[in-house]
Amino acid sequence: MKVLFLSAWYPTERDAMVGLFVQKHAEAIAEQGCDVRVLYSEKIGFGWIQEMYKKWQTLRKEWGMPDIVQMNVLDKNGIIALWFKWRYRIPYIIVEHWSGYLPANYAFRGGWHGWLMRKIAEKASCILPVSQMLEDAMKQCRIQNNNWQRIHNVVDDFFYQPISPITITPKGEKFRFLHVSCFDEKAKNIQGMLRAARKVAEKRQDFELVLVGMGVDYTVDVDYARSLNFPEGMLHFTGEQTPYEVAQWMQQSDCFLFFSRYENAPVVISECLAIGLPIISSNAGGIPEMISQECGLLVPSGDEVALANAIIEMIDNHGEYVAETIRKKGTKYTYQNIGKQLSDLYQRLVISTN
Repeated sequence: MKVLFLSAWYPTERDAMVGLFVQKHAEAIAEQGCDVRVLYSEKIGFGWIQEMYKKWQTLRKEWGMPDIVQMNVLDKNGIIALWFKWRYRIPYIIVEHWSGYLPANYAFRGGWHGWLMRKIAEKASCILPVSQMLEDAMKQCRIQNNNWQRIHNVVDDFFYQPISPITITPKGEKFRFLHVSCFDEKAKNIQGMLRAARKVAEKRQDFELVLVGMGVDYTVDVDYARSLNFPEGMLHFTGEQTPYEVAQWMQQSDCFLFFSRYENAPVVISECLAIGLPIISSNAGGIPEMISQECGLLVPSGDEVALANAIIEMIDNHGEYVAETIRKKGTKYTYQNIGKQLSDLYQRLVISTN
């Protein structure tokens, strides 16, 4: 089956991380025997139209027509998806990741743009948000469709396998908390997490916090951390790490720490579950759908006192969390499971269209 991806985000040489979850969906369905191609342009306005048209003309000559189209995020690509449906009767689905529907980060536009996006959504054969919370938020924006289903993001296979800590610092005697993110302060609230950890450090110093990643607010957050005067050796910033190194850090940590203001269904939470790592997180967005009582602790978003108390509770009661139980919750995110879910959906939709 030929599957054409129309994506709002996709990894490039300039930024290998943006839209990485879309690339993993493509890889997952390719493993199911689907022939997947991606049309993507970083340009805007007329430049976007020109580049997408040229890329499609080249692709059509060498590949032909798709059997189904998958839009990744409801955006202007929907105009192309609608054209495929009206001109060639090729169905399309929408896989939605965007946090702009959420009340905490509302960015869905009204006017003619909102009207067009709603029409594109209505004509899709299926909409697949990454969480129930996101589906509810989309419906609050008057996005309508007769077929809603849930789809998870994919976790790399090596998160399910034991890894030797070759390139990272092995865990010592102190309890190690780990945070991994893109250092976007508006969403991730890293400074609030640091303040909570500093409160705990006033009472006990038997833990450390490792922060992995890079982003727009990285330097600001590092400087802010220095201003809090943590005890020496308690705080470590690693900068950007490869996914394989992230898996090593997770396997060499005791608990994952996350304090976002808003989220959909963070891949990093899925990765922790695949590893079997307990989690402390804010209850933002779709995260409560992912973390059960056996997997960790949830605190109200923005409540630094609750986070500090959860940190202490986790250190004192870490033995209650069983890695194998947590790992069972993470099996749903494998390439095999996600790829089969999507390829089975494609088959049903293509058959029903013909």
